[in-house]
Amino acid sequence: MRTGLYPGTFDPLTHGHSDIIRRACSLVDKLVIGVAINRDKGPMFTLEERVAMVEAEAGPLGDKAGCEIVVHPFENLLIDCARDVGASVIIRGLRAVADFEYEYQMVGMNRALDDSVETVFLMAEAQHQAIASKLVKEIARLGGDVGKFVSPAVKSALLERLK
Repeated sequence: MRTGLYPGTFDPLTHGHSDIIRRACSLVDKLVIGVAINRDKGPMFTLEERVAMVEAEAGPLGDKAGCEIVVHPFENLLIDCARDVGASVIIRGLRAVADFEYEYQMVGMNRALDDSVETVFLMAEAQHQAIASKLVKEIARLGGDVGKFVSPAVKSALLERLK
């Protein structure tokens, strides 16, 4: 059984994230979605809310693909999380060249820590390349419609949070 780890803060989960989850399911038998506890980013949603959001949105994607999906909060090093969940591959989504530069450094560091874990990059589909959780939150804060970027349930959660 091949296990992959797709890490992120998912604050909130976007269509771009869902696209990567759907496509990652075709590469692995089990996909662990690592929800990062990143206090430095000051997330809009609590860890519990982000985990619930990811479970609700990702579960049906895994069911459709025949892929087991597990949502796993983590606060340790990504490579340690990969070991903890038995992942042989880390899945990362790329939107632009700027993403690649950062991710390239991360791969180098992770390989130095444990070269048995591979990293696979999936390019975001063209219609999702501009989507970033940070921008979705900003659009919502300023009264814009985020329905093109997130599911109806996530849009509702965003609007509720901003009341």
